[in-house]
Amino acid sequence: MQFDALIVGGGAAGLSCALVLGSAKPKAYASGKSIGIITHQKTSHLQNALFKNVLGLPPGTLGSDILEQGKAQLRTLYPHVVQIEKEKVKSIQNNGESFIVETNKNIYSTKIAVIAVGYTDLLTIKGLELYVAPHPRAAVEKNRIWLKNEDHLITKNLYVAGTLAGWRSQYAMASGSGAHVATDILTLWNDGKHTKVHDKVE
Repeated sequence: MQFDALIVGGGAAGLSCALVLGSAKPKAYASGKSIGIITHQKTSHLQNALFKNVLGLPPGTLGSDILEQGKAQLRTLYPHVVQIEKEKVKSIQNNGESFIVETNKNIYSTKIAVIAVGYTDLLTIKGLELYVAPHPRAAVEKNRIWLKNEDHLITKNLYVAGTLAGWRSQYAMASGSGAHVATDILTLWNDGKHTKVHDKVE
């Protein structure tokens, strides 16, 4: 399957990125773009999160509920975004024109790839080793990592979002990072003209 943008990871950053990209479908620059997300969530820190200090979330909200609600929200509002479930990414390789993403079940091709998985040193995606370094905003003894990047861009058309981009482990930061990457991709599709997608009360 060929994508224009494929997100790896179904946590806060990945789902936020997918929602913003999906919401741009009515725009001419995003029309016809093929978007996918590999919604692997087993290692997401949201699995055991409890929120009391996040703007807009009722105190006591569970991260595990957000994971399921996020996929449902994406499926309901933006069904053109392909959700790939129960697959784990094994490798990602740049073939010059696109990225080849291999999972334990399938092989995908994408023009733009977004890596939005957790920041533990258990990262096992082959092809990313060159970019791995100790996390700049985590305690050394926790062995957290990041993928070296400049403003979320690792190399041409390869992005990283969330804690793996070097941000601290806060839900709002991870979500914002994913949205940031999405608007960068939309700007790229819009021939470099800065863009974002807002919904307004009419």
